[in-house]
Amino acid sequence: MSREVRRVPADWKHPERYPGRYEPMFEGNPTLDEDIEQWHKDNELWKAGKHPAQHDPKCPSAARCENFEDWDGGPPDPDRYMPFWPLEQRTHYQMYETTSEGTPISPVMANPDELAHWLADNKASAFGREGASYEEWLQMIMGPGWAPSMARIGGELMSGVAYMSKDK
Repeated sequence: MSREVRRVPADWKHPERYPGRYEPMFEGNPTLDEDIEQWHKDNELWKAGKHPAQHDPKCPSAARCENFEDWDGGPPDPDRYMPFWPLEQRTHYQMYETTSEGTPISPVMANPDELAHWLADNKASAFGREGASYEEWLQMIMGPGWAPSMARIGGELMSGVAYMSKDK
């Protein structure tokens, strides 16, 4: 994915590494719980010698790793995931780029209409330097809530936000 709407509390302030540089964060629970569970399953497969990477000739470095942590790194770090708020606290909207784990490309907004207007008016990136119209942003926000980085249709390259708003 490349653009994703995340529901956040009205007072959410995305953490910064240093001023103006956001800390990338994956979407929160249930993703965190699922990622931790998957890491532990993969670790057990590794210990049993049954992890697919251990037997894949395209992954020769896997055979040199004594344990799963050497191959994949440690279990997921909860600090790299957004907090899990109860549904009633997630009253606002914020647009994220998810080419990395996820950093905001908009301020927190009270509703989809405000967010779509802000994104269009500020020429927020839908893909690279390409923005999107208010209508395209709003359809993506109200529709699936995410868009791929880009799409190529009949030789035409377009942002995923524009693609998601087209009749298919």
